[in-house]
Amino acid sequence: MLIRPLPIRGRGARSNASGRFEADTVEAFDDGWTQDDAEPAKFVTTATPEQARVIISRNDSPDIGFSASINPYRGCEHGCIYCYARPAHAFMGLSPGLDFESKLFFKPHAASLLEAELRNPRYKPERIHIGGNTDPYQPEERKLGITRGLIEVLLRFHHPFSVITKSALILRDLDLLAAAGREGLVRVAISVTSLDRKLARSMEPRAATPEKRIETIRQLTAAGVPVTVMFAPAIPGLNDHELDAVLERAAHAGATGAGYVTLRLPLEIKDLFREWLESDHPDRARRVMSLVRQMRGGKDYDAQWGSRMRGHGPIADLLNARFKAARRRYGLNAPRLPTDISAFRIPHQTGDQIDLF
Repeated sequence: MLIRPLPIRGRGARSNASGRFEADTVEAFDDGWTQDDAEPAKFVTTATPEQARVIISRNDSPDIGFSASINPYRGCEHGCIYCYARPAHAFMGLSPGLDFESKLFFKPHAASLLEAELRNPRYKPERIHIGGNTDPYQPEERKLGITRGLIEVLLRFHHPFSVITKSALILRDLDLLAAAGREGLVRVAISVTSLDRKLARSMEPRAATPEKRIETIRQLTAAGVPVTVMFAPAIPGLNDHELDAVLERAAHAGATGAGYVTLRLPLEIKDLFREWLESDHPDRARRVMSLVRQMRGGKDYDAQWGSRMRGHGPIADLLNARFKAARRRYGLNAPRLPTDISAFRIPHQTGDQIDLF
């Protein structure tokens, strides 16, 4: 008899179904054990080094605000149930469910790879976004320091960059970010999905609390680092009513910009998200999915460029109008300055020929 798996403390996904590229599938079944019996071994996190050849990824998507990005990690221990990066774990022969948030990969030579690419005579500087896929400040970064190493390289090259995170761990690197802020090289986006501690704990089990994220905005802006607050994802019937409150709190903390993205449920995420809804929010699961489908042309997800980030239809239009009004109300609509690459220069290294002039 198939069973609905029990939640695992500190994890977002409720199951660990096989990836879509695997020949075999695995499903939970009733083996007779109950919660009254001894607990099995804990679900532990592992981090495996990945030998990448290049570190800068590029995309030509018309609805993403950057074309060059760096992702120090694959998988993310934050365990956000809605994470659009989950399906990528299937390419590793792993599940987008619990595997995604417990079987991580990191790029140990990221900083040296970045330096090599920036020193290439054919390299043309443009803003590099750190963390477009998974969070660059997830818990493993505390001991691995991959993201800090990347920022150190970018700062030495006076290279513009941006970072997105929902972790207060970014404050560890405030010395580097403040220096980059003084040169106009950095932008930071902090994701605040809810101010409700209970909802945040359920939806993003290992990410920083809402209060910590607001305080992170405060400390970054006080140090001269420009911050945008991201209300992402906006989930109709679950957290969308908090949009105004989140933008207001972020503005009072010093944020100067705001953005939002509606819930995206491509591939395996739609099943993982529905499973989580039925487990943690059974009273509103049907309504939430109904509203999601109304924003996606009757489907769980529509990957059409131009609408995949916002959805379409009356509910999507109303959410967009509310966002624009709140952004104006709280002064979060300042024009974004264009990326300045004029300061970029390749620093000397041992063995370089000395310039004559």
